Amino acid sequence: MLRATTLAAMISIAAFAATPVALANATTPQAPATSARDTVDAASKRVLEVLNSGASEDEKLRALEKIGDEYFDLDTVSRLVLAKNWRRLDASQQAEFTREFRQLMLSTYGRRIDEYGNQTVQIVSERAEARGDATVMTKVVGGKEKDYQVSYRLRPRDGQWRFIDIVVEGVSIVSSYRSQFQELMSQGGPENLLAKIKDKNARAAAGERIEAPTDGATATGS
Repeated sequence: MLRATTLAAMISIAAFAATPVALANATTPQAPATSARDTVDAASKRVLEVLNSGASEDEKLRALEKIGDEYFDLDTVSRLVLAKNWRRLDASQQAEFTREFRQLMLSTYGRRIDEYGNQTVQIVSERAEARGDATVMTKVVGGKEKDYQVSYRLRPRDGQWRFIDIVVEGVSIVSSYRSQFQELMSQGGPENLLAKIKDKNARAAAGERIEAPTDGATATGS
């Protein structure tokens, strides 16, 4: 199950708060100057610095969004969570979905910053994946919960590693949302999907707590 009150959830805010990068920029990947391991380490340290600061909740959220702009590939994530259903959306719907999905992630995790329990991140290992991807395995220690494993899937883009999935204790955030969105697509196509996400975002704006999906396979896919 996804632990919405942990450091991993806070990193998820940054991960999926990233501003979309124009798809036209998606050219042949340049070789990143740093390793995927170093990228995870740097991003984790920046997130920890924000969370441990004396800033307000809103200031912390804005700082996490800035980190997301630097490290995460929201365009790729949007395609991954919809998988083959991405092609069922026209260009306008794809852009709308990406915007609403970004807001859904903020609605789901963004108001839980005060639940962070002073965890730290230990880098465990790194392995190469298909498509030039890399997975970095970490352990989150300390705080209110027992230690647990978090893996980060990264893909080269524009000369740097960018996050495309987070797997907490074997549960992929991308795959969890994919399962949820596939069901919505099967019930009413793109219109139903967008309407349901917008409804959740509106309820969150009105103060309702939006829960994260809790099922999902470990594989991110291509």
